[in-house]
Amino acid sequence: MSQIRIGIVISTTRENRFADKPTQWLLKQIENHPELSAELLDLRAFPMPFFDEQTAPAYAPPRCEAARRWAARIAKMDGFIFVTAEYNRSIPAVLKNALDYAYQEFNRKPAAFLGYGGVGAARAIEQLRLICIELQLAPLRNAVHIAMEQYLAVLNAERQIEDFHFLNTSALSMLRDLSWWARALHVARNDGATSVPDAG
Repeated sequence: MSQIRIGIVISTTRENRFADKPTQWLLKQIENHPELSAELLDLRAFPMPFFDEQTAPAYAPPRCEAARRWAARIAKMDGFIFVTAEYNRSIPAVLKNALDYAYQEFNRKPAAFLGYGGVGAARAIEQLRLICIELQLAPLRNAVHIAMEQYLAVLNAERQIEDFHFLNTSALSMLRDLSWWARALHVARNDGATSVPDAG
């Protein structure tokens, strides 16, 4: 395996969104990890309607053209980082909708998280971890949480994200974990095994 392909999912499509700031900071952090190759998966580029398919993506490809493009991009990735806000203690609706439009393309790949807003989007990320489990993603423990104090300082152009040492440290831990799990699961997905053996 050469470089590990990581998809950075920008999980909100709102005008004047904050998400672009931590995404650009994250891309700079990834430059220190030559084994990782980052690709932006901006949900603005995949304008999917509210899920209205006749069959779940686990059983048949979606009819929606944007959803098919989304699934094709997901399939090429070895792992993911979800950059998410917290809306009413959960993830943005556009992210949940996008997750519902794919299934096999996510299976057995690691997922890491960068959240911002109230309590660093910790409540949203916990819900996102549960959704990832259902999609057979492997959610990782280490994450980056940009809490309200740091969020407002960056939003008001008083400080940069990299000024907060603990966020740099969190990113390092997260990316190290993501690299390890992406490589390990890549090997497992490609060893010919199609299922986990029964315990008995």
